[in-house]
Amino acid sequence: MLLLRTHALRRAAATPPRIASLLRSNSSSSISTPSEPPKVIFSGIQPTGIPHLGNYLGALRQWVKLQNEAAPNTTLLFSVVDLHAITIKQDASELARWRKEMLASLHAIGLEREKSIVFYQSTVAQHAELMWILSCNASMGYLSRMTQWKSKLALPSNTSPFDPSPNSKAALKLGLFSYPVLQAADILLYATTHVPVGEDQAQHLEFARQLAIGFNHTYAPDSESPLLLPPATILSPAKRVMSLTKPTNKMSKSDPDPKSRILITDSKDDIGRKFKSALTDSVAGVSYDREQRPGVSNLVDIMYHMDESVAESPDALARDMKDLSMRALKEKVADTVDEGLRDVRGRYEEVMGRSGGDEFLAEIAKDGSSKAREIAQRTMGNIRRALGME
Repeated sequence: MLLLRTHALRRAAATPPRIASLLRSNSSSSISTPSEPPKVIFSGIQPTGIPHLGNYLGALRQWVKLQNEAAPNTTLLFSVVDLHAITIKQDASELARWRKEMLASLHAIGLEREKSIVFYQSTVAQHAELMWILSCNASMGYLSRMTQWKSKLALPSNTSPFDPSPNSKAALKLGLFSYPVLQAADILLYATTHVPVGEDQAQHLEFARQLAIGFNHTYAPDSESPLLLPPATILSPAKRVMSLTKPTNKMSKSDPDPKSRILITDSKDDIGRKFKSALTDSVAGVSYDREQRPGVSNLVDIMYHMDESVAESPDALARDMKDLSMRALKEKVADTVDEGLRDVRGRYEEVMGRSGGDEFLAEIAKDGSSKAREIAQRTMGNIRRALGME
């Protein structure tokens, strides 16, 4: 997910009165203007420990920009989605550490509790409640066409979840198959108007919209009083941050080689060593060609995205550096990344290293959960009444 200008927000269609009222009551500020209706922005990240450079450039830095450029009547919610994490088996002590590291990282990148609601998904029980209610209205046929559970299991794209073969029956668990419903619940629970996503998540946003429309059609008292708000998309052109050791693959925590990725807390020396060993090629000079020179192009991309003021485009940046040796290029990119992460690294080390750091993080999580729960309870109250459960 790339950084977006505020004007890039795609506005939702005319907001029904009931939803508009809900958004006003959910907003962190009572300030509103007739020409600019309140917005609610939601996004989440799984607790995989300290984020890497791909996470930072792809999503997290955009979250901070959205926060800092938001209108006063915008509500921003950013969740560590730990319920999604358990769709695969987790070690309990490791998951607890990863949750804490991710929360500390969100603080370190610049999300502020005074401006954004930051919380652990599992501490707001309404996520699971709405997920079950939506599951009772979700089509298994639609879910079977979702692509990501297949990629997580490394199964062919034409695989059916109902395939009677032993591998399919053993591999696919209900939680992994139905996690798009939980994703939809995450978004719809807060009357979210906009969701920042990459193109690979567009299918899930469309699924959330379809669930909201279908639920409203069945349970809402009339078309002017919807219970769930279909969200609009803040579409982020993909920032491709690739592995330093296998530049045709995306940078990933799952790669067993730690030199393949830069963590946002890596020291200057660590960053320098990792870039020094980055895979490039033996062609003289610098040029930008992702097909023929993936390693060199990845380094150019990283430098450009860390500081877009250096050139108009990655291709232009490569032309500016065309006479550099590979060693000089790697050193230049390492210096740019170190400078870009210096403040983030410092804030992370400060909160994790100081006395009372655990209590500080616990207070951030508690405060965020309380605010999120207040919004979620209002949404679920309306839904329970519509279902005859309250």
